[in-house]
Amino acid sequence: MLSAWVGLTLMAAFMQAWRNAFQKQLSSTVDVYGVTLARFIFGLPLAVVYVWCLYHMRPVNVVTEFTNLYWIYIVMGGLSQIVATVLMVQLFKQKNYAIGVGLAKSEAILAAIVAVVFLQDALSILAWVGVAIGGVAVFLLSKGKRGEALSWSTLWIGLGSGLSFAITSLLVREASLELNQLPYLHRAAWVLVSVIGFQCVLMLLYLGLWRRHTLVAMWQRLGLTLKVSVCSFMASLGWFSAMSMQSVPIVKTLGQIEIVFSLLISVFFFKEKLAKADHWGLVLVVIAAWLVIWA
Repeated sequence: MLSAWVGLTLMAAFMQAWRNAFQKQLSSTVDVYGVTLARFIFGLPLAVVYVWCLYHMRPVNVVTEFTNLYWIYIVMGGLSQIVATVLMVQLFKQKNYAIGVGLAKSEAILAAIVAVVFLQDALSILAWVGVAIGGVAVFLLSKGKRGEALSWSTLWIGLGSGLSFAITSLLVREASLELNQLPYLHRAAWVLVSVIGFQCVLMLLYLGLWRRHTLVAMWQRLGLTLKVSVCSFMASLGWFSAMSMQSVPIVKTLGQIEIVFSLLISVFFFKEKLAKADHWGLVLVVIAAWLVIWA
Protein backbone atom coordinates (compact mmCIF):
# COMPACT_ATOMS: atom_id res chain seq x y z
CA MET A 1 0.00 0.00 0.00
CA LEU A 2 2.86 2.39 0.83
CA SER A 3 4.64 1.95 -2.49
CA ALA A 4 1.39 2.31 -4.44
CA TRP A 5 0.42 5.77 -3.16
CA VAL A 6 4.03 6.96 -3.26
CA GLY A 7 4.45 5.85 -6.87
CA LEU A 8 1.14 7.43 -7.91
CA THR A 9 2.08 10.71 -6.20
CA LEU A 10 5.48 10.86 -7.88
CA MET A 11 3.87 10.21 -11.27
CA ALA A 12 1.31 12.94 -10.59
CA ALA A 13 4.00 15.42 -9.54
CA PHE A 14 6.10 14.71 -12.64
CA MET A 15 3.18 15.05 -15.05
CA GLN A 16 1.88 18.16 -13.29
CA ALA A 17 5.28 19.84 -13.64
CA TRP A 18 5.11 19.33 -17.40
CA ARG A 19 1.47 20.37 -17.53
CA ASN A 20 2.35 23.66 -15.84
CA ALA A 21 5.20 24.19 -18.28
CA PHE A 22 2.92 23.67 -21.26
CA GLN A 23 0.28 25.90 -19.65
CA LYS A 24 2.86 28.66 -19.36
CA GLN A 25 3.60 28.35 -23.08
CA LEU A 26 -0.08 28.30 -24.00
CA SER A 27 -0.82 31.36 -21.86
CA SER A 28 1.33 33.49 -24.19
CA THR A 29 -1.29 33.27 -26.96
CA VAL A 30 -4.47 32.01 -25.24
CA ASP A 31 -6.29 33.82 -22.42
CA VAL A 32 -6.60 32.45 -18.91
CA TYR A 33 -10.01 30.84 -19.58
CA GLY A 34 -8.73 28.95 -22.59
CA VAL A 35 -5.67 27.75 -20.70
CA THR A 36 -8.00 26.51 -17.95
CA LEU A 37 -10.22 24.64 -20.42
CA ALA A 38 -7.12 23.10 -22.00
CA ARG A 39 -6.65 21.11 -18.79
CA PHE A 40 -9.95 19.29 -19.26
CA ILE A 41 -11.07 19.29 -22.87
CA PHE A 42 -9.13 16.21 -24.06
CA GLY A 43 -8.93 14.75 -20.56
CA LEU A 44 -12.62 13.81 -20.52
CA PRO A 45 -12.48 11.19 -23.32
CA LEU A 46 -9.26 9.83 -21.79
CA ALA A 47 -10.98 9.51 -18.41
CA VAL A 48 -13.97 7.70 -19.94
CA VAL A 49 -11.67 5.24 -21.72
CA TYR A 50 -9.74 4.73 -18.48
CA VAL A 51 -12.93 3.81 -16.55
CA TRP A 52 -13.94 1.36 -19.29
CA CYS A 53 -10.49 -0.28 -19.32
CA LEU A 54 -10.37 -0.44 -15.52
CA TYR A 55 -13.73 -2.25 -15.28
CA HIS A 56 -12.73 -4.52 -18.17
CA MET A 57 -9.46 -5.54 -16.50
CA ARG A 58 -10.73 -5.47 -12.89
CA PRO A 59 -14.47 -6.24 -12.91
CA VAL A 60 -16.42 -5.20 -9.82
CA ASN A 61 -19.77 -6.83 -9.06
CA VAL A 62 -21.05 -3.92 -6.98
CA VAL A 63 -23.72 -1.41 -7.91
CA THR A 64 -22.16 2.05 -7.71
CA GLU A 65 -24.30 4.49 -5.71
CA PHE A 66 -23.72 8.19 -6.27
CA THR A 67 -25.13 10.07 -3.28
CA ASN A 68 -26.28 13.68 -3.31
CA LEU A 69 -23.32 14.53 -1.08
CA TYR A 70 -21.00 12.98 -3.68
CA TRP A 71 -22.29 15.37 -6.36
CA ILE A 72 -22.00 18.35 -4.01
CA TYR A 73 -18.33 17.48 -3.45
CA ILE A 74 -17.81 17.09 -7.21
CA VAL A 75 -19.34 20.46 -8.10
CA MET A 76 -17.57 22.35 -5.31
CA GLY A 77 -14.26 20.62 -6.04
CA GLY A 78 -14.55 21.25 -9.77
CA LEU A 79 -15.28 24.95 -9.26
CA SER A 80 -12.44 25.28 -6.76
CA GLN A 81 -9.98 23.72 -9.22
CA ILE A 82 -11.07 26.11 -11.97
CA VAL A 83 -10.47 29.08 -9.65
CA ALA A 84 -7.08 27.65 -8.63
CA THR A 85 -6.03 27.23 -12.27
CA VAL A 86 -7.11 30.76 -13.23
CA LEU A 87 -5.07 32.17 -10.33
CA MET A 88 -2.03 30.05 -11.21
CA VAL A 89 -2.05 31.30 -14.80
CA GLN A 90 -2.18 34.84 -13.41
CA LEU A 91 0.92 33.98 -11.36
CA PHE A 92 2.78 32.97 -14.51
CA LYS A 93 2.19 36.46 -15.86
CA GLN A 94 3.66 38.13 -12.74
CA LYS A 95 6.69 35.99 -11.88
CA ASN A 96 8.88 33.43 -13.61
CA TYR A 97 7.75 29.83 -14.01
CA ALA A 98 9.44 28.34 -10.93
CA ILE A 99 8.24 31.08 -8.57
CA GLY A 100 4.65 30.73 -9.78
CA VAL A 101 4.66 27.02 -9.05
CA GLY A 102 6.42 27.58 -5.73
CA LEU A 103 3.75 29.96 -4.48
CA ALA A 104 0.92 27.67 -5.58
CA LYS A 105 2.56 24.78 -3.71
CA SER A 106 1.54 26.40 -0.43
CA GLU A 107 -1.33 23.96 -1.08
CA ALA A 108 0.21 21.25 1.13
CA ILE A 109 0.39 23.19 4.39
CA LEU A 110 -2.98 24.87 3.72
CA ALA A 111 -4.54 21.45 3.10
CA ALA A 112 -3.17 20.21 6.42
CA ILE A 113 -4.65 23.17 8.30
CA VAL A 114 -8.06 22.93 6.60
CA ALA A 115 -8.19 19.14 7.06
CA VAL A 116 -7.47 19.35 10.79
CA VAL A 117 -9.78 22.31 11.49
CA PHE A 118 -12.79 21.37 9.35
CA LEU A 119 -12.52 17.62 8.67
CA GLN A 120 -11.10 16.44 11.99
CA ASP A 121 -8.21 14.81 10.15
CA ALA A 122 -5.25 13.74 12.28
CA LEU A 123 -1.54 13.82 11.43
CA SER A 124 1.37 12.33 13.33
CA ILE A 125 4.10 14.56 14.80
CA LEU A 126 6.53 13.39 12.10
CA ALA A 127 3.99 14.21 9.39
CA TRP A 128 3.49 17.73 10.80
CA VAL A 129 7.26 18.24 10.82
CA GLY A 130 7.37 17.19 7.17
CA VAL A 131 4.51 19.54 6.26
CA ALA A 132 6.20 22.43 8.12
CA ILE A 133 9.55 21.83 6.40
CA GLY A 134 7.74 21.73 3.09
CA GLY A 135 6.21 25.11 3.91
CA VAL A 136 9.66 26.58 4.59
CA ALA A 137 10.86 25.13 1.28
CA VAL A 138 7.99 26.83 -0.55
CA PHE A 139 8.90 30.14 1.12
CA LEU A 140 12.54 29.86 0.01
CA LEU A 141 11.57 28.87 -3.51
CA SER A 142 9.14 31.78 -3.79
CA LYS A 143 11.58 34.60 -2.94
CA GLY A 144 12.79 35.13 -6.48
CA LYS A 145 16.21 35.29 -8.12
CA ARG A 146 17.65 37.97 -5.86
CA GLY A 147 15.44 37.43 -2.83
CA GLU A 148 13.34 40.45 -3.76
CA ALA A 149 10.18 41.14 -1.81
CA LEU A 150 7.03 39.83 -3.40
CA SER A 151 4.26 42.27 -4.22
CA TRP A 152 1.08 41.93 -2.19
CA SER A 153 -0.88 41.04 -5.32
CA THR A 154 1.51 38.20 -6.19
CA LEU A 155 1.44 36.92 -2.61
CA TRP A 156 -2.34 36.89 -2.37
CA ILE A 157 -2.81 35.34 -5.81
CA GLY A 158 -0.31 32.62 -4.88
CA LEU A 159 -1.96 31.87 -1.53
CA GLY A 160 -5.39 31.98 -3.17
CA SER A 161 -4.27 29.46 -5.77
CA GLY A 162 -2.75 27.20 -3.12
CA LEU A 163 -5.85 27.36 -0.93
CA SER A 164 -8.15 26.64 -3.88
CA PHE A 165 -6.04 23.63 -4.89
CA ALA A 166 -6.07 22.45 -1.25
CA ILE A 167 -9.87 22.68 -1.05
CA THR A 168 -10.13 20.82 -4.37
CA SER A 169 -7.95 17.98 -3.08
CA LEU A 170 -9.87 17.67 0.18
CA LEU A 171 -13.24 17.62 -1.61
CA VAL A 172 -11.95 15.05 -4.10
CA ARG A 173 -10.97 12.77 -1.22
CA GLU A 174 -14.35 13.27 0.47
CA ALA A 175 -16.14 12.41 -2.81
CA SER A 176 -13.99 9.29 -3.11
CA LEU A 177 -14.90 8.21 0.41
CA GLU A 178 -18.59 8.43 -0.54
CA LEU A 179 -17.94 5.51 -2.93
CA ASN A 180 -16.56 3.29 -0.15
CA GLN A 181 -18.23 0.19 -1.64
CA LEU A 182 -15.68 0.26 -4.47
CA PRO A 183 -11.92 -0.47 -4.58
CA TYR A 184 -9.76 2.65 -4.36
CA LEU A 185 -8.82 2.67 -8.08
CA HIS A 186 -12.46 2.49 -9.15
CA ARG A 187 -13.43 5.22 -6.69
CA ALA A 188 -10.71 7.51 -8.01
CA ALA A 189 -11.70 6.77 -11.61
CA TRP A 190 -15.34 7.76 -11.08
CA VAL A 191 -14.34 10.94 -9.25
CA LEU A 192 -11.95 11.78 -12.10
CA VAL A 193 -14.64 11.35 -14.78
CA SER A 194 -17.19 13.30 -12.73
CA VAL A 195 -14.93 16.27 -11.99
CA ILE A 196 -13.50 16.55 -15.52
CA GLY A 197 -16.95 16.09 -17.06
CA PHE A 198 -18.46 18.87 -14.95
CA GLN A 199 -15.55 21.21 -15.67
CA CYS A 200 -15.64 20.54 -19.42
CA VAL A 201 -19.37 21.23 -19.73
CA LEU A 202 -19.16 24.38 -17.61
CA MET A 203 -16.14 25.87 -19.41
CA LEU A 204 -17.40 24.98 -22.91
CA LEU A 205 -20.77 26.59 -22.20
CA TYR A 206 -19.14 29.74 -20.87
CA LEU A 207 -16.62 30.09 -23.70
CA GLY A 208 -19.13 29.08 -26.37
CA LEU A 209 -21.58 31.76 -25.25
CA TRP A 210 -19.27 34.65 -24.38
CA ARG A 211 -15.69 34.01 -25.50
CA ARG A 212 -15.73 32.17 -28.82
CA HIS A 213 -12.50 33.84 -29.88
CA THR A 214 -10.80 31.89 -27.08
CA LEU A 215 -11.94 28.60 -28.61
CA VAL A 216 -10.54 29.74 -31.95
CA ALA A 217 -7.21 30.57 -30.31
CA MET A 218 -7.12 27.12 -28.68
CA TRP A 219 -7.79 25.48 -32.04
CA GLN A 220 -4.85 27.39 -33.52
CA ARG A 221 -2.62 25.92 -30.76
CA LEU A 222 -4.18 22.45 -30.91
CA GLY A 223 -0.94 20.53 -30.37
CA LEU A 224 -0.04 22.48 -27.24
CA THR A 225 -3.62 22.24 -25.96
CA LEU A 226 -3.45 18.46 -26.37
CA LYS A 227 -0.18 18.31 -24.41
CA VAL A 228 -1.75 20.27 -21.55
CA SER A 229 -4.78 17.96 -21.49
CA VAL A 230 -2.82 14.71 -21.57
CA CYS A 231 -0.40 15.81 -18.83
CA SER A 232 -3.29 17.13 -16.74
CA PHE A 233 -5.21 13.86 -17.10
CA MET A 234 -2.20 11.80 -16.03
CA ALA A 235 -1.52 14.14 -13.09
CA SER A 236 -5.14 14.06 -11.92
CA LEU A 237 -5.23 10.28 -12.26
CA GLY A 238 -2.20 10.01 -9.99
CA TRP A 239 -3.45 12.59 -7.45
CA PHE A 240 -6.99 11.21 -7.23
CA SER A 241 -5.80 7.61 -6.87
CA ALA A 242 -3.20 8.49 -4.24
CA MET A 243 -5.69 10.57 -2.26
CA SER A 244 -8.12 7.65 -2.24
CA MET A 245 -5.47 5.73 -0.32
CA GLN A 246 -3.78 8.35 1.86
CA SER A 247 -4.68 11.65 3.57
CA VAL A 248 -4.43 14.80 1.45
CA PRO A 249 -1.76 16.66 3.51
CA ILE A 250 0.56 13.63 3.33
CA VAL A 251 0.06 13.16 -0.42
CA LYS A 252 0.46 16.86 -1.18
CA THR A 253 3.58 17.22 0.97
CA LEU A 254 5.24 14.36 -0.90
CA GLY A 255 3.86 15.95 -4.06
CA GLN A 256 6.01 19.01 -3.40
CA ILE A 257 8.73 17.02 -5.15
CA GLU A 258 7.00 18.55 -8.17
CA ILE A 259 8.98 21.70 -7.37
CA VAL A 260 12.19 19.79 -8.09
CA PHE A 261 10.83 18.77 -11.49
CA SER A 262 9.56 22.32 -12.10
CA LEU A 263 12.92 23.89 -11.32
CA LEU A 264 14.68 21.46 -13.65
CA ILE A 265 12.19 22.38 -16.37
CA SER A 266 12.70 26.06 -15.53
CA VAL A 267 16.47 25.71 -16.00
CA PHE A 268 16.65 23.38 -19.01
CA PHE A 269 13.37 24.17 -20.80
CA PHE A 270 12.87 27.89 -20.12
CA LYS A 271 16.60 28.67 -19.59
CA GLU A 272 15.95 30.46 -16.29
CA LYS A 273 18.63 30.67 -13.60
CA LEU A 274 18.28 29.46 -10.00
CA ALA A 275 19.00 31.57 -6.93
CA LYS A 276 20.98 30.24 -3.95
CA ALA A 277 17.76 30.04 -1.94
CA ASP A 278 16.41 27.65 -4.58
CA HIS A 279 19.13 25.12 -3.75
CA TRP A 280 18.23 25.18 -0.04
CA GLY A 281 14.57 24.93 -0.97
CA LEU A 282 15.24 21.83 -3.05
CA VAL A 283 17.04 20.14 -0.14
CA LEU A 284 14.13 20.91 2.20
CA VAL A 285 11.58 19.58 -0.30
CA VAL A 286 13.43 16.25 -0.41
CA ILE A 287 13.66 16.12 3.41
CA ALA A 288 9.94 16.88 3.74
CA ALA A 289 9.13 14.16 1.21
CA TRP A 290 11.11 11.54 3.14
CA LEU A 291 9.50 12.54 6.44
CA VAL A 292 5.93 12.11 5.20
CA ILE A 293 6.79 8.79 3.55
CA TRP A 294 8.01 7.43 6.88
CA ALA A 295 5.41 9.20 9.05
